[in-house]
Amino acid sequence: MTDRQVLPGDEIAVEEEYVSSDGTYVRNGKIYASQLGTLVLDDNESIAKVVSPNPPNILKEGDIIYATIDDTRKTMATATALVAEGNRRAIASSTDATLHVSKISPDYTDNVGDEVRKGDLIRARVISTKPSLQLTTKDVHLGVVRAQCGMCKTELERKGKNLYCPKCRRSQPRKLADDYGDVKI
Repeated sequence: MTDRQVLPGDEIAVEEEYVSSDGTYVRNGKIYASQLGTLVLDDNESIAKVVSPNPPNILKEGDIIYATIDDTRKTMATATALVAEGNRRAIASSTDATLHVSKISPDYTDNVGDEVRKGDLIRARVISTKPSLQLTTKDVHLGVVRAQCGMCKTELERKGKNLYCPKCRRSQPRKLADDYGDVKI
């Protein structure tokens, strides 16, 4: 194994000797660094890769993320992924996500609007990244973590399994995370 510092665009190997891996790309039979980092040439596996000291935050299946609901339809909600739990870096991959009605709650639900609403902040688990980012909130720790009243924009308070607006005195159903209101991102 060889370790040295490389810059993006540095020629690091040829395809005849190594297979391009993380942090590299191939052009005309030559392998180049695609990021700043430490070059690792693994002679046993014949792999060339560049390990970044500060890698991008790319989502993968199983990651827990925070997202805002952008729109709801009867069978699906669209959301924007904001940040992965435990990682302060912005998400480097696509941030447009979908939440299907069958992936919201372990209980039967026939309308997404009964569980999440536009503007809600949710905690969700990534169940797929290709071809698109897909989420689930079925677990007890997943769901809405912060919401505002649709009428007056007052922060909603938890009252049992529903949310309550202290100003409008309206109750609204949601698929709540077990720690609704206690989340700091």
